[in-house]
Amino acid sequence: MTTLSPTLDLTLALMREPSVTPFDANCQTLMIERLEKIGFKVERLRFGDVDNFWARRGDSGPVLAFAGHTDVVPTGPVENWSVQPFAPEIRDGMLIGRGAADMKGSLAAMVVACERFVEKHPNHKGSIAYLITSDEEGVAINGTVKVVEHLEARGEKMTWALVGEPSSSKQLGDVIKNGRRGSLNGILTVLGTQGHVAYPQLADNPIHRAAPALAELAAEIWDNGNEFFPATSFQISNIGAGTGANNVIPGEMKVVFNFRFSTEVTEAQLRERTEAILKKHGLRYELAWSLSGHPFLTAKGELVAAAVASIHEICGIETELSTSGGTSDGRFIAPTGAQVLELGPLNATIHKVNEEVRAADLDTLTDVYERILVKLLA
Repeated sequence: MTTLSPTLDLTLALMREPSVTPFDANCQTLMIERLEKIGFKVERLRFGDVDNFWARRGDSGPVLAFAGHTDVVPTGPVENWSVQPFAPEIRDGMLIGRGAADMKGSLAAMVVACERFVEKHPNHKGSIAYLITSDEEGVAINGTVKVVEHLEARGEKMTWALVGEPSSSKQLGDVIKNGRRGSLNGILTVLGTQGHVAYPQLADNPIHRAAPALAELAAEIWDNGNEFFPATSFQISNIGAGTGANNVIPGEMKVVFNFRFSTEVTEAQLRERTEAILKKHGLRYELAWSLSGHPFLTAKGELVAAAVASIHEICGIETELSTSGGTSDGRFIAPTGAQVLELGPLNATIHKVNEEVRAADLDTLTDVYERILVKLLA
């Protein structure tokens, strides 16, 4: 039987734990046992039904924190998988199973990189830390955000945060995320008057009322983006109205929409401009807003420089800085003033059936993480 690398061995152990969000199963214990052996002081932090931990080696700054999550999304129909989702296998060089890319492979690479670094540099500068949650794939209210609040309350700061989200596109290291767009959600209820379709003068059709306003919202140019961010986008994701009958004008219509927004516009401005358009069209409506996260950006700095140089030295490629994609827990860390980057394996199969990653990529990722540690703390 082929001997697995330390990174792959730990990855498989983590993937065998059925840690569907928000449950950690035994993943954090596996990580903590390894970190305590190399001198980390570990603080388990449970908020609600969510397990988190903060681990730190060193008492001074600067602080390089590895951030990530042990929870995974549900598997979907198990019969559609080529392996049992929580019994991972390596086939033709590909590691298949839930969490391979998002993001248990990254977690294992972080731990093994740190073990190697500490062995070579036991008296390193500053501190190494880990901020690990089991509430990233779910509602994300008792995870990283709560740990950050806990740290901020006692004045403990991260200088740099390296998040292990799967950032790569075609080749390991070809893309790192140095920011993310903000995400603002709205649930719009357009109010009308229910009635018979044969007597429209006695009713008020909310669909007809809302259509011109929705068309204007969809056509609106909210901003033009900038060097780091694409233009803000408005997308309607759900529309619902009607009783199911073809002869009844509905009394209300619900519209669910989302803004992915750049640093060129604020949450408040998006709200104000949206409501101005709705009022311009004379709608009677109710509107509930929820903010998933503000945009953040690490345009330059020591962390960007170390990551770009490490990828070039280990992978032999020039990396692209990108702010595309969805949200990540980096949105909770960036407001503290930390430089935040996301660097991990290929993201092509995340959340899919037969999630997979090149097994060799995880060893390469370990080398990249170790090189970043050397550049920042050796």
